[in-house]
Amino acid sequence: MSRTGGNAGCDFHKGEIKVKIIKTLVGALALGLAAMTYTASAQEKGLVGIAMPTKSSLRWISDGNELKAALESKGYTVDLQYAEDDIPNQLAQIENMVTKDAKALVVASIDGTTLSAVLQQAADKGVKVVAYDRLIRDSGNVDYYTTFDNFKVGVLQAESILKGLGYPEKKGPFNIELFGGSPDDNNAFFFYDGAMSVLQPLIDKGDFVVKSGQTGMEKVGTLRWDAAVAQARMDNILSANYSDGSRVDAVLAPYDGLSRGIISSLRGVGYGSAEQPWPIISGQDAEVPSVKAIITGEQYSTVFKDTRELAKVTANLVDAVLSGGKPEINDEKTYNNGVKVVPSYLLVPVSVDKSNYEQIVVGSGYIKAEDLK
Repeated sequence: MSRTGGNAGCDFHKGEIKVKIIKTLVGALALGLAAMTYTASAQEKGLVGIAMPTKSSLRWISDGNELKAALESKGYTVDLQYAEDDIPNQLAQIENMVTKDAKALVVASIDGTTLSAVLQQAADKGVKVVAYDRLIRDSGNVDYYTTFDNFKVGVLQAESILKGLGYPEKKGPFNIELFGGSPDDNNAFFFYDGAMSVLQPLIDKGDFVVKSGQTGMEKVGTLRWDAAVAQARMDNILSANYSDGSRVDAVLAPYDGLSRGIISSLRGVGYGSAEQPWPIISGQDAEVPSVKAIITGEQYSTVFKDTRELAKVTANLVDAVLSGGKPEINDEKTYNNGVKVVPSYLLVPVSVDKSNYEQIVVGSGYIKAEDLK
């Protein structure tokens, strides 16, 4: 009996071991299936193409990196391309993304009027299109637009000029010269119109004088936002209108890169000295070289647009659309692209000058303090 009982006990233990092995295998299989399900789910989220205009501007590098990281964190594969301000190159990049079966395109266009054909290809394949910070015009195949309140950007630039001049306490008249952005960028018109909503009444009143007589985007626009073009135009304005010893008191500049070109021109004729202090010069994008220029007094102000937030909003919008959810939109009236009013999400820009740059751009972590030394 004892031998029989011993075998029974041994059989019992063997059975217990088998159960444990089976449980272990089942658990491992469950974990494996879960991992496979997660991987499949991430893969099923698919490809998102990001088409950026150029790496020549620091902000587009930041935008691209932030947006790529935000989308990858949500499980998407990302194809990020820069076209270096070459329109055929950007068209080819977007066509390639469509060919690779991207489920969505995020496009910061070089020329917002040149993409109709490639966006029709995208629409034919059911690809969702988000215009990123630059409105794509003349196409019904733009699903959404994410940007900042661009009219407000211009208002802030003009208001900073008034603040820098001490107007209206100081009556003037003040000599001001006007610069616009690239005429193929829809935003440039919003910036200019926003600024002129503040400045035009003062020009009409005679408190501000455009000595060159150059107003309107057809005269003040700067193709491709090129700093060298802005510098050359400022050179011409100075030689033609200020060689009599009169002074430039302010310059409306819509972007930091242009501001730096304008500053180079002004420096060449003696501005920046005790006898000839810098004019009040605006800007946009809070680029590190321009924040440094604000600290040293060469540039008066810039407009901070937190591209980290824009990337986050855009990634959330793309994810909601591709997941069958409802994207967050806060403007369905402002942005008519010539074919349709594009549902948009607008973020709030912030004016920055020497009095608040530490709080706004350094305090938010957008720029590190050591980068400004």
